[in-house]
Amino acid sequence: MTDDRALIPFNRPHLTGREFAYIQEAVENGRLAGTGPFGERCANALAERIGSSKALMMHSCTGALEAAVLLARIGPGDEVIMPSFTFVSTANAVALRGAVPVFVDIRPDTLNLDETQVAAAVTDRTKAILAVHYAGVGCQMAELGAIARAHGLLLLEDAAQGFGAAAAGRPLGGIGELGALSFHETKNIHCGEGGALLVNDPDLVERAEIVQEKGTNRSRFFRGQVDKYTWVDLGSSFLMSEINAAFLWAQLEHADAITARRRAIWERYHAAFVPLERDGLVVR
Repeated sequence: MTDDRALIPFNRPHLTGREFAYIQEAVENGRLAGTGPFGERCANALAERIGSSKALMMHSCTGALEAAVLLARIGPGDEVIMPSFTFVSTANAVALRGAVPVFVDIRPDTLNLDETQVAAAVTDRTKAILAVHYAGVGCQMAELGAIARAHGLLLLEDAAQGFGAAAAGRPLGGIGELGALSFHETKNIHCGEGGALLVNDPDLVERAEIVQEKGTNRSRFFRGQVDKYTWVDLGSSFLMSEINAAFLWAQLEHADAITARRRAIWERYHAAFVPLERDGLVVR
């Protein structure tokens, strides 16, 4: 029988010390559903940091990916190119709309989508390329973007593991028309369960708010742009609760320090294991 005490845990959720105070503040505010003060604070900070037209707080990165596919108007008969090595949420988001995930092999050096094989996978049914930035290592976005433009495709980003990372100087998740982030407890910055949809095409902002709000124009109602809100499009209950947003805000305040600490830990592991490289085994 394995002694679990001898195992290295997969992750230990990091705490900054401010999470509980902010959760208490959210409770005292009396507004615990989505788009409260902490949710708005997180969304604004993410949009500014990444350079997105809008960031929308989601209950998960899975939800953000599903919202992105809805926004992209991907449906039955459409195809979406993505890497063969990814988490199930990437493919599920496409399959749930009745579309077909088209798997393309990955590069051996980054484990990301092999951009040299993408063009050959494009057909007259292809609607988008969904790039996955595995382990926070950026895909070759310039090349993928060129293919997308040449064929009139959308470029979407699964940047679940990419918060704080960049490709060619541009934050991951902020390069394609839409991007998705994860704040699951296994990520560097987290709130237990959570995510964000990054809207980088300003023409998609208004509809993104509708998709996030269960298909209603509720956001316009709260801005005083309509006298009542109603169902106007497809959507779902994608919102992050104010409790999760309060927890996440404590993390975002210390994002750079948390990232620096995680990098130092990685450097220690890397230095220890590099001497063991042999026979095709590579320490990344």
